[in-house]
Amino acid sequence: MLNLTEHPANATSYLDLSVIIKVCVVIPFFFIFLCCILVMLYIFASHRQFLDSSRYILFASMLISDTVQLLVSVLLFFLVMGHVKFALVYCFPLLFISTATFQNTPLILATMSLERYVAIIYPLQCPPAWRSDRIWIIIVSLWLLSCVCSIIGCSIGPQKNAADNFYIPVVCADSIVNSSPIQTLFKTVINILCFAAVAVIILFTYVRILLQTRKLRQDRTSVSKAMNTVLLHGFQLLLCMLAFTIPITESLIVFYTNWLLKDIAFFNFFCFVLIPRFLSPLIYGFRDQSFKSYIGVIFICCSNRIKPGVSSLMQNS
Repeated sequence: MLNLTEHPANATSYLDLSVIIKVCVVIPFFFIFLCCILVMLYIFASHRQFLDSSRYILFASMLISDTVQLLVSVLLFFLVMGHVKFALVYCFPLLFISTATFQNTPLILATMSLERYVAIIYPLQCPPAWRSDRIWIIIVSLWLLSCVCSIIGCSIGPQKNAADNFYIPVVCADSIVNSSPIQTLFKTVINILCFAAVAVIILFTYVRILLQTRKLRQDRTSVSKAMNTVLLHGFQLLLCMLAFTIPITESLIVFYTNWLLKDIAFFNFFCFVLIPRFLSPLIYGFRDQSFKSYIGVIFICCSNRIKPGVSSLMQNS
C-alpha cells in the first residue's frame, strides 16, 4: 500500500490490471451460464412434455428469474466498479429488478417443493391450482409479491423535495441510493422472513413426504425421487442465502488481509452472488434425467456439425 501511494503511475497500472482481470473473469463466466440457460429454455419451449408439467414450468420461471438477476447484478457491479454515475430515475429500475428477482427465486423454490408435495399426496386428483394450465397464476402471484416488497423498500426512504433530485448523477449502488436506516431495517426483516418461511416450507414438505413413504407400499421410487428433489431445493436455498454472509466475510478479510475495498467487493460478489446463482439452476437442470438426455443430444449434434467443418478445413490446408 505504501508503494502504491508513493508511485501514482504504479497505482494506476495496478488498478487498470485489476479491472481487466475482473472483467476477464466475470464476462466469460456469465456467458457460459447464459449459454447453458438458453439451452435449457430452448429444450423447455420445444418439447410439449415440459410445457404440460407444472414442475418444469416452475423451473423455467426460476431460470428466467436467475438470469435476469445475474444480468442486472453484473451490470450494476461493473458500473459501480467503474464509478459510472447516472441519474436516479435510471438507477431505480435497475435496483428494483435486482431486488425483486433476488427475492423471487426462494419463493419459487418453496413453490417447487410444494408442487412435489402435492404430486405425492394427491397423485390421482391434483388440485386445480397446481395444474399446468393454471400454475401461471401462482407464478404471477410470486412475481407480484416480490415486486411489491421491492417497491415498498424503495418508497419508505426519505422523500425527495424536488423533482430535479431524480436527475442528479449518482453511483448506482443499493448501499448508496437506499441507505436510510428504515430502508435497511425493512430489507433485513423482509429477507429474513422470506428465507425463514421458505426454509420452513421445504422442511415441512420433506417431513410429510418422508412420512408418506411409510404408508405407500407401491411406487416408492417416485417418492424417493421427490424427497431427493426437496433436499435439492433446500441446498439451492442455502446457495441463495450465501449472499447474507457478505458482511461477515468482508469483516474477516479486512481484519486479516490488506486487500483493497474494490478487491473485497469483487471477491464477495463472485463467490457469494455469482457462483451460487450460477450453480443453483444448473445443478437442478443437469440432475433431471429428461433435461440431461436432451442436453446430451444437443451437444452431440453441435459436435457433429463442428467436426465436418474442421475436417474440411484440414483437407483444404
